[in-house]
Amino acid sequence: MSLQYRIEGSDLQYVEMMLAPGESAVGEPGAMMYADEGVEIETHMGDGSDAGLGGRLAAGFKRSMTGESFFTSVFTNRTARPLRVSFAAPSPGKIMAVDLAAMGGELICQKGAFLGGTQGVKLGLAFKKRLRAGAFGGEGFIMQKLTGRGTVFIHASGTLAQLDLRAGEELKVDTGCLAALQTSVNYDVKYVGNLKTSVLGGEGLFLASVKGPGTVWLQSLPLPRLRAMLGAMGTQGSSGLGAKIWYLLIVIFIVVMTLMGKRF
Repeated sequence: MSLQYRIEGSDLQYVEMMLAPGESAVGEPGAMMYADEGVEIETHMGDGSDAGLGGRLAAGFKRSMTGESFFTSVFTNRTARPLRVSFAAPSPGKIMAVDLAAMGGELICQKGAFLGGTQGVKLGLAFKKRLRAGAFGGEGFIMQKLTGRGTVFIHASGTLAQLDLRAGEELKVDTGCLAALQTSVNYDVKYVGNLKTSVLGGEGLFLASVKGPGTVWLQSLPLPRLRAMLGAMGTQGSSGLGAKIWYLLIVIFIVVMTLMGKRF
């Protein structure tokens, strides 16, 4: 029987799962919003599986490396009737439900994106194959790799866009906006092109490149961008003046070098 759930809210969402008798769900510690009386809540090391101590330690380590807690909360319906449990998003954005079976049993997503799902879903590491992709890809060398046959709920910041890429179709993406992708999608990081664009264009030195076939999910407001915006709004006095002076000096340097015939 397929999992019954509903996602509520606009920008501050939560997902409500309906657990059949004997069914269990897993969620990040602290993500629960509410649960019916009769839902048993336990904390397990790792991903909530029945693996031995070594397996649970390894699973907990992998989870911590991908931005999640070392432990997992397991919610089990021990009654003879359906019961509810819900998980709330940690920040403004969208919750996305993914049937891993439809994705070939695997999904790659950004660190910290996993919110909850059916028990049996495993969370592992996805190392980027290329050094520059790991060093400049926005999420470091490690992303989350979700495997299994159940339903998972991941959270993205801002508005979520789903794009289906044809074989060979390529797309440039801000490194922080890449929320999730199928394992069939090739992911790399490429240099923007020149110093002037990198410094003054606001896109940084590198952009992500995703190449089909497969589906990618993009988030419109990465948390680092939101934090930078809030920090800039809160900057006062000499610190704000200092930032403006540095920006002006960079502009002057680029103008002078351009007049001297230097290309960036």
